[in-house]
Amino acid sequence: MLKNTFHHLPGIGAHTEQQIWSAGILAWDDFKEPYPLKWSPARMATFKGELQVSAKHLQDNQPGYFTGHLPPSQHWRIFPEFRDTTAYLDIETTGMDPYDQTITTIALYDGRTVFYYIAGQNMEEFKSDIIRYGLIVTYNGKCFDIPFIERNLRIRLPHAHIDLRYVLAGLGFTGGLKRCEAMLGLARGDLSGVDGFFAVLLWNEFRQYKNVKALQTLLAYNIQDAVNLETLMVMAYNLKIKETPFARSHQIDLPSIPSVPFHPDRPTIEQIKQRYNFENIY
Repeated sequence: MLKNTFHHLPGIGAHTEQQIWSAGILAWDDFKEPYPLKWSPARMATFKGELQVSAKHLQDNQPGYFTGHLPPSQHWRIFPEFRDTTAYLDIETTGMDPYDQTITTIALYDGRTVFYYIAGQNMEEFKSDIIRYGLIVTYNGKCFDIPFIERNLRIRLPHAHIDLRYVLAGLGFTGGLKRCEAMLGLARGDLSGVDGFFAVLLWNEFRQYKNVKALQTLLAYNIQDAVNLETLMVMAYNLKIKETPFARSHQIDLPSIPSVPFHPDRPTIEQIKQRYNFENIY
């Protein structure tokens, strides 16, 4: 879809992009003489030059150029071209305030391999692993995951970033990651009912009572979040494509689900619910 996109160019909004497509210019390579658009020669020259710049950034594998010039709701357009360098990322923390709380676990999935990082064990490895990727996909990561990581781990994540919160909101799916998953038909199985608040309790259970099964359940939950991001990304991409002239040609098959190295322990979940009188929290 990226090579069919003109929305990132200066002065080209959604309406003008539709006019370009309607004129038969469906891809960057279609912009050649005789030009079907009734633009001034100066504007034609500027447009052609900007397309050459775009092609160079794509050739040089620089997704940040495009996310820097597209509105967040349109970042989905770059996904297929940079899928091989994408990391799906999710974190769990001791709370929701990035200034007072710390990261407990991080899950990273690149469409092939699951990586996980645990506070006090291997968190430093995340810093060297994440630099292998050029594009990060999160849900609400612009407001939460990325600032939390940068502050807590004292690193910068200059990656291009697709935040699915904005893409899915543009499709009418709002209310948090779990609600979006449910609306799109993704089931959580034994992790049903476990959320970010419960993830805090799982970490507390592990640290306070040395319950390894609590940590394993937390990791299963965290990794499921990251793995599901790929499926949600593909679903969102296919839905957005339907709004363009490329609905038939640009569809992407849903990804296969990888094997997750941890499984939730239902007895531990029930034990924590009883300890904290969880049924009465909401």
